[in-house]
Amino acid sequence: MPTIAKDARIYVAGHSGLVGSAITRRLKAGGFTNLLTAERHELDLRDQGAVDVWFQTNRPEYVFLVAGTVGGILANSTRPAEFIYDNMMIHATVVHAAYREGARKLLYLGSSCIYPRECPQPMKEEYLLTGPLEPTNEPYAVAKIAGIKLCQAYRRQYGCDFISAMPTNLYGPNDNFDLTSSHVLPALIRKFHDAKVEGRGEVVIWGTGSPRREFLHVDDLADACLFIMERWDENIHINVGTGEDLSIRELAEMVRDVVFPEARLAFDTSKPDGTPRKLLDVSSLHALGWHHRIGLRDGIASTYRWFLAHHDHLRTT
Repeated sequence: MPTIAKDARIYVAGHSGLVGSAITRRLKAGGFTNLLTAERHELDLRDQGAVDVWFQTNRPEYVFLVAGTVGGILANSTRPAEFIYDNMMIHATVVHAAYREGARKLLYLGSSCIYPRECPQPMKEEYLLTGPLEPTNEPYAVAKIAGIKLCQAYRRQYGCDFISAMPTNLYGPNDNFDLTSSHVLPALIRKFHDAKVEGRGEVVIWGTGSPRREFLHVDDLADACLFIMERWDENIHINVGTGEDLSIRELAEMVRDVVFPEARLAFDTSKPDGTPRKLLDVSSLHALGWHHRIGLRDGIASTYRWFLAHHDHLRTT
């Protein structure tokens, strides 16, 4: 398949977020010179009219659709209306505008939470919509599934080269470390950091510690996204992950060893565990020739260094 020209107009929707900033870094490192972005105050991606005008003005050839409202179990359970509305609207407006303005290709990023709660492990692409979703993040998952189906529908009806990829749990620079809305890995980094700064010897972890999760560094995901944009051309979405997982207890111990080795772990079993296991089958991606490069412990260590450099003020909040 042809590679993307270095001067092609490339729009990264959600460029300031965890994923979007990593994709932007990867594209710049790859020598791409015509990156298009828009800040939230400049363009409300939930507004079809505004998105249409922006696309008419900028005419992107390639679109990385990675914008959205995201969060962990707490955020999903307390703000379900926001999660389903924001994400469904963002996906709809950008996909429709990309079709209307003749974008050559669009890559939409979903989430591994699209798969059933009791999904066979590892989760293959064809397991989508084969069982009930995890209740704690169902609105978000429904929105993400709608995004996949949206791309497939525009592909089928209009012949658009719109593809989807489903990443596993992500972490890295520019992550959200707010304990009220963050995912498990950055939340653990923040918890152990705060305990170290405040002189507390114990760190409380939500749930039993038994669920198993897979984690991919966002710089690896960004590399995979460019790889997929240039090499994937199928109607079905493709999983993006490491193909390896560990328990939340093991993850907490790894974060502790990096951030605050003297800390003791305590598990609050009154809090929800979420899905028992979420391991992606990444055989399709491996068959294309892509594999992750950043090991989890090294990734946690580099993420903590980024946290210390950029979020030192959080120690008092």
